[in-house]
Amino acid sequence: MFKSLYSKLALTLFILLSIFGIAFSQLLHHTSVQYQQEATQRLNEGLAEHVIAEIEFFKDEKTDKQAIKDIFHMMMVINQSIEVYQLDANGKILNFAAPIKKIKHTTIDIEPIKRYINKQAPYPILGDDPRNLNQHKAFSAAPIMKEGKLKGYIYVILEGERYTSILDVIQDSYIVGISIWAIAAILLITFVIGLLVFYFMTRRLKKLSSQMQESIAHNEFNLLEIDKAYHKDEVGQLSIQFNKLIKTINKQINELRNVDKVRRDLIANVSHDLRTPITTLQGYLETLLLKDNELSSKQKAQYLKISINHSKHLSRLVTELFELAKLDSCESIISAEPFSLAELIQDIIQKFTLAANKQGIQLKYHYKNQPGLVIGDIGMMQRALENLIENALRHTNKDGTVMITVKTTDDKVIVNVSDNGCGIDKAELSHIFNRFYRIDKSRTNTVGSGLGLAITKRILELHGSEINVKSKLNEGTTFSFQIPTYQNKLANQIR
Repeated sequence: MFKSLYSKLALTLFILLSIFGIAFSQLLHHTSVQYQQEATQRLNEGLAEHVIAEIEFFKDEKTDKQAIKDIFHMMMVINQSIEVYQLDANGKILNFAAPIKKIKHTTIDIEPIKRYINKQAPYPILGDDPRNLNQHKAFSAAPIMKEGKLKGYIYVILEGERYTSILDVIQDSYIVGISIWAIAAILLITFVIGLLVFYFMTRRLKKLSSQMQESIAHNEFNLLEIDKAYHKDEVGQLSIQFNKLIKTINKQINELRNVDKVRRDLIANVSHDLRTPITTLQGYLETLLLKDNELSSKQKAQYLKISINHSKHLSRLVTELFELAKLDSCESIISAEPFSLAELIQDIIQKFTLAANKQGIQLKYHYKNQPGLVIGDIGMMQRALENLIENALRHTNKDGTVMITVKTTDDKVIVNVSDNGCGIDKAELSHIFNRFYRIDKSRTNTVGSGLGLAITKRILELHGSEINVKSKLNEGTTFSFQIPTYQNKLANQIR
């Protein structure tokens, strides 16, 4: 019943107003009684003294008790709201005009009487009620003196047995009754207004909750419409944050879809790239086995050479797959150390010089100022450079040139690997680092695995660097990256 925020707020408001109403009624009752007692005590301040002035309490050392009782009775008949008592000096009741059965106290505490006579406390000063053991009431009192000695007190209870509860006050006071009903009406109106305010305040929140539930139920994560007039309050901010969450979820969903598509493409490409050399290798080996006596030595050598080439291609493909998987996993830990980039490039050039010469391609190296030490994993950087140079050689025609250029600055070394080969079409530039992606075979003189550039990119990412590519069709391609110098890395660690 009270599951919604609106119902909980309504119940809370009702409870608070009820508590406030009860507390205010009790306070009104208390203050009304206190004020009435104070007013009554002030108005009857000299009443006890007038009683003493009219009665001769001691005559020949004796008290005429019946005469005094008759006077007390007459006073109580004239003013039915008072009760008159004669006390001795210790507060013991000596005389009164009331049925003996109604008297519960035989002794009155004289301390409030003393404070009243000596005016030591503000009004109302309450004293014992002889007719009630648990109540204290306003009174008027005066000392009975004879020859300068205290003989006792006249003790007058004001208001008698009236006003024992708030209902008595309401019934006897028209103003108090009207006030109580007015307060009840105000609380009721406040409750109704509060319900309306809570309704309008929670309406937008309810709408937001409904939209969120609908989006989750139908798996349609659509953005919410936000009223600009309320976008700064809590509900508006919640809507904004929900929209941000929706954008993040949609982005992640798209990324998952892309990852799933890449995974499917990867499986298809791996299956295709592995099946082709395996099928070819199996076919030639079966041919050698079945037609061993029919084939000439030259044919056998040719078949074996083809089989070896496919075996090497298969071995390289599997190796690169494992290498890329290792780079993607948490096992790819960089063993960073300072090394000479110039010496590494020289060694790599010597490795590819013979292959370049066979293809009729010039492999050149140029640097602007001598490269110093750099920081990185020398094995990984060698693999990245070899992939870039091998890729350049693969896409460069005879009599072409592959140039490695190194430029050194204060904090980094910039490496460019350029060729004047077939170039890459603009539509393919954004895909060349994708795994198993190959550009148009008609513009290349060899076929690669499609993993070299993906491995290079991953290696440079692990070194905190990016690889950039610029290319023009039929004019050439340039790959570039940068690596921090050892001096710059050391200075940053010192700081």
